[in-house]
Amino acid sequence: MTIILAVSSNSPPLADDVARLIVNVASDKQAADVAMLDIRGVSDFADYFVIATVESPRQMSSLMEDIELAVKEGGGKLHHREGTPQGGWTLLDFSDVIVHLFSPDSRDFYRIEEAWPGAVETVRIQ
Repeated sequence: MTIILAVSSNSPPLADDVARLIVNVASDKQAADVAMLDIRGVSDFADYFVIATVESPRQMSSLMEDIELAVKEGGGKLHHREGTPQGGWTLLDFSDVIVHLFSPDSRDFYRIEEAWPGAVETVRIQ
């Protein structure tokens, strides 16, 4: 599935478009329990979280690369990366969209959705 972000050459893509692109890439690449949370009402550092579970470090590495490439092709930019696939958690910071990729055990341990009770779940793909 190819997804193109419609942006002018002078402006960055909208956060909502970037978040939905990331959700689609994660879903296409067999990530589990993909969630998109609107955190605009509870955060001043980002607009959306995209959270997904992956089954292996290899899948996490591959998904990270695919997300970075899709966002770059859509006119977005990766600002920061944290964590490692071998550690069970990675974070990709696209400014207004923060991506959290977890192993199943790490997702159960951190329960990130519960840490943001005021966030609005806009997408959930099981």
